[in-house]
Amino acid sequence: QVQLVESGGGLVQAGHSLRLSCAASGFTYSDYCMGWFRQAPGKEREFVAIISARGGTIYYKDSVKGRFTISRDNAANTLYLQMSSLRPDDTAVYYCAASPRLYTTDEADFRTWGQGTQVTVSS
Repeated sequence: QVQLVESGGGLVQAGHSLRLSCAASGFTYSDYCMGWFRQAPGKEREFVAIISARGGTIYYKDSVKGRFTISRDNAANTLYLQMSSLRPDDTAVYYCAASPRLYTTDEADFRTWGQGTQVTVSS
Protein backbone atom coordinates (compact mmCIF):
# COMPACT_ATOMS: atom_id res chain seq x y z
CA GLN A 1 0.00 0.00 0.00
CA VAL A 2 0.99 3.65 -0.32
CA GLN A 3 3.20 4.52 2.62
CA LEU A 4 5.50 7.27 3.86
CA VAL A 5 7.70 6.65 6.89
CA GLU A 6 9.67 9.48 8.48
CA SER A 7 12.74 9.05 10.65
CA GLY A 8 15.57 11.12 12.09
CA GLY A 9 13.77 13.33 14.58
CA GLY A 10 15.02 13.90 18.09
CA LEU A 11 16.08 16.36 20.77
CA VAL A 12 18.88 18.79 19.91
CA GLN A 13 20.28 22.02 21.26
CA ALA A 14 19.78 25.28 19.44
CA GLY A 15 22.34 25.80 16.71
CA HIS A 16 22.77 22.11 16.03
CA SER A 17 21.66 20.03 13.03
CA LEU A 18 19.40 17.12 12.21
CA ARG A 19 18.60 15.24 9.02
CA LEU A 20 15.13 13.84 8.49
CA SER A 21 14.41 11.04 6.06
CA CYS A 22 11.16 9.84 4.52
CA ALA A 23 10.99 6.41 2.90
CA ALA A 24 8.26 6.07 0.27
CA SER A 25 6.63 2.91 -1.02
CA GLY A 26 3.57 1.75 -2.91
CA PHE A 27 3.61 4.42 -5.64
CA THR A 28 5.80 5.73 -8.46
CA TYR A 29 7.85 8.06 -6.29
CA SER A 30 9.60 9.85 -9.17
CA ASP A 31 6.22 11.05 -10.52
CA TYR A 32 5.23 12.79 -7.28
CA CYS A 33 5.93 16.20 -5.86
CA MET A 34 7.10 15.82 -2.24
CA GLY A 35 6.99 18.15 0.71
CA TRP A 36 7.91 18.58 4.33
CA PHE A 37 5.36 20.12 6.66
CA ARG A 38 5.36 20.70 10.41
CA GLN A 39 2.92 21.28 13.24
CA ALA A 40 3.90 22.88 16.51
CA PRO A 41 1.79 22.45 19.67
CA GLY A 42 -1.29 24.64 19.51
CA LYS A 43 -0.56 25.78 15.97
CA GLU A 44 -1.81 24.90 12.53
CA ARG A 45 0.22 22.73 10.22
CA GLU A 46 2.49 24.71 7.89
CA PHE A 47 4.62 23.89 4.93
CA VAL A 48 8.39 23.87 5.33
CA ALA A 49 9.80 22.89 1.93
CA ILE A 50 8.58 21.42 -1.34
CA ILE A 51 10.49 19.72 -4.12
CA SER A 52 9.20 18.87 -7.59
CA ALA A 53 8.99 15.30 -8.86
CA ARG A 54 12.30 15.49 -10.74
CA GLY A 55 13.94 17.66 -8.11
CA GLY A 56 14.47 20.68 -10.32
CA THR A 57 12.17 23.10 -8.48
CA ILE A 58 12.33 23.78 -4.75
CA TYR A 59 10.32 26.11 -2.55
CA TYR A 60 11.05 27.01 1.08
CA LYS A 61 9.21 28.71 3.86
CA ASP A 62 10.92 32.07 4.37
CA SER A 63 11.96 31.33 7.96
CA VAL A 64 13.94 28.21 6.98
CA LYS A 65 15.69 29.57 3.88
CA GLY A 66 19.45 29.25 4.22
CA ARG A 67 19.10 26.82 7.15
CA PHE A 68 17.14 23.86 5.72
CA THR A 69 17.79 21.89 2.55
CA ILE A 70 15.26 19.56 0.95
CA SER A 71 16.46 16.86 -1.41
CA ARG A 72 15.29 13.60 -2.90
CA ASP A 73 16.83 10.39 -4.18
CA ASN A 74 14.44 8.99 -6.78
CA ALA A 75 16.48 5.80 -7.14
CA ALA A 76 16.08 5.11 -3.42
CA ASN A 77 12.51 6.44 -3.09
CA THR A 78 13.63 8.68 -0.25
CA LEU A 79 13.08 12.31 0.68
CA TYR A 80 15.42 14.25 2.97
CA LEU A 81 15.39 17.42 5.00
CA GLN A 82 18.76 18.64 6.25
CA MET A 83 18.16 21.11 9.07
CA SER A 84 20.97 23.31 10.33
CA SER A 85 21.18 26.19 12.80
CA LEU A 86 18.08 24.86 14.50
CA ARG A 87 16.10 27.24 16.70
CA PRO A 88 13.58 26.55 19.48
CA ASP A 89 10.77 27.77 17.21
CA ASP A 90 11.58 24.90 14.82
CA THR A 91 10.19 22.53 17.46
CA ALA A 92 7.32 20.59 15.90
CA VAL A 93 6.18 17.27 14.52
CA TYR A 94 7.54 17.06 10.99
CA TYR A 95 5.57 15.27 8.28
CA CYS A 96 6.47 14.29 4.77
CA ALA A 97 3.73 14.28 2.16
CA ALA A 98 3.25 13.31 -1.46
CA SER A 99 1.25 14.93 -4.25
CA PRO A 100 0.47 13.23 -7.58
CA ARG A 101 1.26 16.53 -9.31
CA LEU A 102 4.76 17.06 -10.70
CA TYR A 103 4.93 20.32 -8.74
CA THR A 104 2.54 22.18 -6.49
CA THR A 105 2.60 24.56 -3.55
CA ASP A 106 -1.04 23.90 -2.63
CA GLU A 107 -1.19 21.83 0.55
CA ALA A 108 -4.56 20.45 -0.55
CA ASP A 109 -2.79 18.62 -3.40
CA PHE A 110 -0.79 16.51 -0.94
CA ARG A 111 -2.90 13.37 -0.51
CA THR A 112 -0.51 10.96 1.22
CA TRP A 113 1.04 11.72 4.61
CA GLY A 114 3.49 10.03 6.93
CA GLN A 115 2.96 9.55 10.64
CA GLY A 116 5.36 12.33 11.59
CA THR A 117 8.60 12.57 13.54
CA GLN A 118 9.14 14.83 16.54
CA VAL A 119 11.85 17.48 16.44
CA THR A 120 12.55 19.30 19.69
CA VAL A 121 15.08 22.12 19.88
CA SER A 122 16.17 23.25 23.32
CA SER A 123 17.52 26.72 24.04
